[in-house]
Amino acid sequence: MKRVLIISYYWPPTGGSGVQRWVKFAKYLPSEGWQPVIYTPENPEQLAVDHSLEKELPEDLEVIKTHITEPYELYKKFLRRSGHSKEAVEVNPVNAQDKSFVQKAAMWVRGNLFRPDPRCLWINPSVRYLKKYLKDHPVDLIVSTGPPQSMHMIGRKLAAQTGLPWIADFRDPWTKIFYFKHLSMTKATEKWHMKMEKKVLDEADAVVAVSPLVRKDFQEMTQTPVELITNGFDECDFPDKRPGMASSDFIITHTGLFAADGNPTVLWDVLSEKCSKDSEFSRDLKIKLIGKTDDQIISAVEDCGLKKNLVNMGYQPHAVAIDEQRNASVLILPLRKEPEYKAVLPGKLFEYMASGRPILGIGQRDGAMSMILGQTKTGKVLDWNDRKEMAGYIDECWEKHKTGALTTEGADISRFTRRNLTRQMAELFEKVTKKQ
Repeated sequence: MKRVLIISYYWPPTGGSGVQRWVKFAKYLPSEGWQPVIYTPENPEQLAVDHSLEKELPEDLEVIKTHITEPYELYKKFLRRSGHSKEAVEVNPVNAQDKSFVQKAAMWVRGNLFRPDPRCLWINPSVRYLKKYLKDHPVDLIVSTGPPQSMHMIGRKLAAQTGLPWIADFRDPWTKIFYFKHLSMTKATEKWHMKMEKKVLDEADAVVAVSPLVRKDFQEMTQTPVELITNGFDECDFPDKRPGMASSDFIITHTGLFAADGNPTVLWDVLSEKCSKDSEFSRDLKIKLIGKTDDQIISAVEDCGLKKNLVNMGYQPHAVAIDEQRNASVLILPLRKEPEYKAVLPGKLFEYMASGRPILGIGQRDGAMSMILGQTKTGKVLDWNDRKEMAGYIDECWEKHKTGALTTEGADISRFTRRNLTRQMAELFEKVTKKQ
């Protein structure tokens, strides 16, 4: 069996969407003839812990861990002692919201002194360690997955020093990611990022993007082949292929990180207005939030008179989040109000589709998410301010809910199963290694 070294900052027991992509690949790669070897920090920053993800991994999986030095923990402690909320520190660390002087100063330091990101102090020690490790434990291929983009810097240096083929897997863009412009970078730092992004794209043997629009952007920047391998859903998480038990409650659910710059204020207004006109709807409406949610979103829901309808569950294990998706009436997926989000395909989108429940996306109607929902007929994307369409969609879903007809069961989403996506990744591995 061939061996592939996977360099990833995020790994169980760390929770969150950034972990699941390569956990699922590691789960299914052995059946495609590839033995994964994971390299990850032993002491990473953890915004969430989810031990249930460890059960997904093969028992004989080799995981290598080394110590990482990074400034985030000191930064977070400093912000907390300065009176900043947990949400300001963990949910909205980098966005367009108003920031205190301390936060602005921290963004300047983070953006200009830690390049490409605060995990940069792990680059050189990792290259030295892995170079020694590979002498006694050879592999056929290197994969780096980012962000953080420091993982690609490790992969680039290690490939150059060992001659091994290397694939750079981008779960998000680099210089076109939404928060890049909020990092208070100098012009020199911005140029450095663009230069390093180009080097990574040009020197990798292949590049992987998770969104067709990101793939297009990357392919315009490099001659290196850029493959599209999206995120997906694991059929093992949906064994009976049916939605959960029907409920008399009309449950609108969001799972995952819910930041203030994705607050769907018009939706809350629409729900509030419908509650005031329809007592049955008011009685049955439940708004479930599963995951880390910014206080501004909680306040916006309550300010619309929907406090009695709100169920804020906080972060839950992955399996619980999936159950809540399947038991929902409507799943909402508001994107951040940033132009760069047009190209983004959130990882949770694919599990939303597998839940068999209609999806209300809120964002750019000509973006990547709208393309996928339109192709699969599993939901629709509406503009943040489109009150009329939003009200119409909620009305339509409510009427179908009352008759038991609210489902997207039967939609063809088979190409997004983790098994099929792993097969695509393994085929890319074979192509790159044979070419090498």
